Amino acid sequence: MIKSFGLKGEDLAAAYLEEKGYKVLQRNYRTPLGEADIVARDRGAVVFVEVKARSSDAYGQPFEAVDSRKQEKLRKVALYYLKQNKVEVQVRFDVISILSRDGKNEINHIMEAF
Repeated sequence: MIKSFGLKGEDLAAAYLEEKGYKVLQRNYRTPLGEADIVARDRGAVVFVEVKARSSDAYGQPFEAVDSRKQEKLRKVALYYLKQNKVEVQVRFDVISILSRDGKNEINHIMEAF
């Protein structure tokens, strides 16, 4: 089965985060309120990561697709996660933007994106 471009981007993002010392807790965390691409732990914080991957910047940088509607949805997903797992920790929202062209992946990690 061929992985979709988006899933390949999430694989790259998860590997990147692990290389940076993050512990990936969950991928594609689904709730009735929406989905988080990656839930990870970075030191004392739980980080909800939105991954955007594109093969061209013709329509702008991938991270520009994380609009206020998407941000609000991810906040609700985070609250759901915290309640479901009965944890009270610092929460952070990061965006990983991946531009794949000419066989190269340009990864831009925006910490505390919103």
